[in-house]
Amino acid sequence: MPAPLLGEEWFELTASELPIGDIYQWAVRPDCGAVVLFSGTVRDHADGRTDVTSLEYEAYEDAVIPSFAKIANEARVRFADARRIAILHRTGELALGESSVVVAVSSAHRPIAFDAARFLIDALKESAPIWKKENWDGGSDWGTGAHNITTPQQVASNPS
Repeated sequence: MPAPLLGEEWFELTASELPIGDIYQWAVRPDCGAVVLFSGTVRDHADGRTDVTSLEYEAYEDAVIPSFAKIANEARVRFADARRIAILHRTGELALGESSVVVAVSSAHRPIAFDAARFLIDALKESAPIWKKENWDGGSDWGTGAHNITTPQQVASNPS
């Protein structure tokens, strides 16, 4: 999963480990003083559960990359100074501590990079056709935080 040689966007849906260091290095640009990278990791608890052992991610694969592009386009409308944008997500079963998702943004200044990265992860969770199943000793179930998929335009820029 090499970084794109050209362009300002890197979108990927993969069963492979996410190359966090490569994503960061790709996002660095000489005209940018800020790179914000967020990595979501598998944790041992969820709403009402304290014994999560792994997560499984499934996706509507044909629609994921187009949804990432829509998210990035909306981020560029809201945060015009955002330069490079990366959105990568895993599929399959992931163990505790593994990174399931990475978003990264570079910008000339940190406020735009932070705000844009926050928007990217929030919009991904609300609009990308990706679902997670929580596994624990003795059972499994689809994530309790499920919601209807929205469009990136419907996502608040700075939810509290």
